[in-house]
Amino acid sequence: MPAKTVVFTNVRKFDGDKFRWLSSGEYIQMSGRAGRRGIDKRGICILMVDEKMEPAVAKSMLKGSADSLNSAFHLSYNMLLNQLRSEDGDPENLLRNSFFQFQADRAIPDLEKQIKALQEERDSMVIEEEESLKKYYNLILQYKSLKKDIREIVFSPKYCLPFLLPNRAVCLDCANDDGEPRSFSIEDQDTWGVIMKFNKVKSLSEDDDNRRPEDANYTVDVLTRCLVSRDGFGKKKMKPVPIKERGEPVVVSVPLSQIKSLSSAIMNIPKDYLQLEARENALKKVSELLSRHPDGIPLDPEVDMKIRSSSYKKTVRRLEAVENLFEKYKIAKSPLIAEKLKVLHMKEELTAKIKSLKKAVRSSTALAFKDELKARKRVLRRLGYITSDGVVELKGKVACEISSAEELTLTELMFSGVFKEAKVEELVSLLSCFVWRERLPDAAKPREELDLLFIQLQDTARRVAEVQLDCKVDIDVESFVHSFRPDIMEAVYAWAKGSKFYEIMEIARVFEGSLIRAIRRTEEVLQQLIVAAKSIGETQLEAKLEEAVSKIKRDIVFAASLYL
Repeated sequence: MPAKTVVFTNVRKFDGDKFRWLSSGEYIQMSGRAGRRGIDKRGICILMVDEKMEPAVAKSMLKGSADSLNSAFHLSYNMLLNQLRSEDGDPENLLRNSFFQFQADRAIPDLEKQIKALQEERDSMVIEEEESLKKYYNLILQYKSLKKDIREIVFSPKYCLPFLLPNRAVCLDCANDDGEPRSFSIEDQDTWGVIMKFNKVKSLSEDDDNRRPEDANYTVDVLTRCLVSRDGFGKKKMKPVPIKERGEPVVVSVPLSQIKSLSSAIMNIPKDYLQLEARENALKKVSELLSRHPDGIPLDPEVDMKIRSSSYKKTVRRLEAVENLFEKYKIAKSPLIAEKLKVLHMKEELTAKIKSLKKAVRSSTALAFKDELKARKRVLRRLGYITSDGVVELKGKVACEISSAEELTLTELMFSGVFKEAKVEELVSLLSCFVWRERLPDAAKPREELDLLFIQLQDTARRVAEVQLDCKVDIDVESFVHSFRPDIMEAVYAWAKGSKFYEIMEIARVFEGSLIRAIRRTEEVLQQLIVAAKSIGETQLEAKLEEAVSKIKRDIVFAASLYL
C-alpha cells in the first residue's frame, strides 16, 4: 500500500517498559514510506506533536543515524514444529547458524579484551589492610540493606499514605535513579523538603481500577532544593541536593522508596508556590526547624505510625545487632577510612563487572536459546503436539500452518470445537482478537454471544500460558492473557454481516488504516486455518472458513489500490 503522505499521530511510543520518543531509526523506517515510486517527486511527512518537544530531541529524531542492525531472532512454536516435521530439519543446527549466534560469537574477542583491561585496572589498586577493610565494608553494606528493608516496610502505601499530608517536612535520599554511578559513602547524603501531595501511578495492567489502594504504586510531590540541568536531548533534569547547598527550590515527583523519614512537624506555610520567593521562604522554615531539631523530629514507626508488623520488628532487631558489631572494627577510626572505602568500592565494582563479562562469554560460547529450545519442546509434548520421540502429531500439523497469530491458543480453540459451534460472523469476530494489539480506553464491551467466545479464548490462553510457565518458558501469564484484545470484535462482526465501511468506523473509533490492516490480517489468519483444516481432513470446517473469507474480503478493505 504505497502512500503519498505519512502522518505520525504521536511522536512517543510505549516500548514495553516506558513511554519514550521515537528513535531516529524508527522515524527513518516509517517516514520512508512517504512518496509513491514513479508518481511523486517527493513524499510528505506530518508529525502531530501535542506536547513540548525540545529542539535537540527533534534534531536527533529527524537527523540522527539509523539504528544498528541487531538480530531480533526469537524461537516460535511454528518454527520449531516445521523444523521437526521436515526430514532434514534440525532446530539446533538452525540456531547454530543464525545471525543471533553469529553476533554472540563475534562479540567474544571484544569481551575478553574488556575483561583483561578491567583485571589490570583492578590489580593496580593496592589497599592497606584490605582483608580487615573488606569485612568492615561488607558490614556497612549489610547495615544499608537492613535500613532499606525497614524503609520499604515503613513507606509501603499500607502504612504511610495517612501521613503524607501537605506541608509535612520530609527527609529524602539525594540519590536519583538516573543510571549514574555513585561513589561509596558510609552515610548516604540526604536533603529535606515539604510534601505537596501524593499521586497514584497508573499502570497498564487490565485490573488497575480493581486494585486495593495499598497495592498500588505512588509518587510524592515534594518542594525541595535541586540542581537543575538539561540532558543531551534538552530535557530538564532535577537532582535533589542538601537543603543548605546551592540550587533552586522546585517541586519534584519522587517515589516512596526515596523517602528516608517523615517529620512530625507540619509547616505553617502559604499554599501559593508559583513565586520563587514563596518557595524559598518555605525551605527557610524547614531549615529553621532543622537548626532547632537536627533530626527533624521524625515520626516513630511503632508509636506514631502504629506499625506492628512482625517482619518490621525482626528487621529492627537485626539492624541493632549489626550496629553493635561496628564497635569491633578498629580500622573504622582510621583518618583515611572514607577514601579507603571508596577505593575498595571501586575495586568491588570492577570485580562484579569482570564476573558479568565472564558470564556473557560463557553464554556466547554455548548455543543460543538452548534452554528455551528444551523448554518449548516440553510444552509441545505436554500439550500433545509432538510425541516423546519428537514426531509431529495432528495438533502439531495444524500449528505448523499458523504463522500470523498465536499458534498454540488458536490450535487449542480449533480442537476444542469452538470454531465448529460458532457462527461464521462470530468466528471472524473472535479471530480479530488475535491480530488486534492496541488498547482502546473507551471501547464498548462486545455483545453477549461474542463476549462468551472471548471468555473461552481467555480461558484457553491462560491454560496454554500456565503450561508454558510449568515447563520453564519465560512468560507472564496475565500479560499473555490480556494480549488478546476484544476492542474491534463488534466492528469486525458488523463487517462480516455486510455493513458499509463508514458504519463500522462508527463502531470502532480507530484510524481507518488500523482497522483495514486488522481485517486484512484476520483474512490472512483465515487462509492459514483453511490450509490447516485441509491438512487434517476437516472439510466442513474448511468450507466454513472459506465462507468467512468471502464475507470479509470485499470493497475498500481489499481494494488493490487506495488511489481512489
